[in-house]
Amino acid sequence: MGTRGGLNRGKIIKTLHKRPYNANNLSEKLKLNYRTVTHHLKILEKNKVVNSVGEKYGKVYILSDNMEKNYTEFNNIWKQLGED
Repeated sequence: MGTRGGLNRGKIIKTLHKRPYNANNLSEKLKLNYRTVTHHLKILEKNKVVNSVGEKYGKVYILSDNMEKNYTEFNNIWKQLGED
């Protein structure tokens, strides 16, 4: 995993912890290209970090139950990286 990709995925996780978003809203909120966001969401979904509800443009992403359970640990690592 590249550093930049990891940081972008971390930002997506942090944002989805606050509330569900669709890919377009995430791209606007994080100021990232839409295709970049959808790429990272696919990776996160494949690795069971996020779940999606709905289809196509209306698809909304939320953190998986497992990620929610481990969010404190993720956040501690995120802070150690100096990203908070």
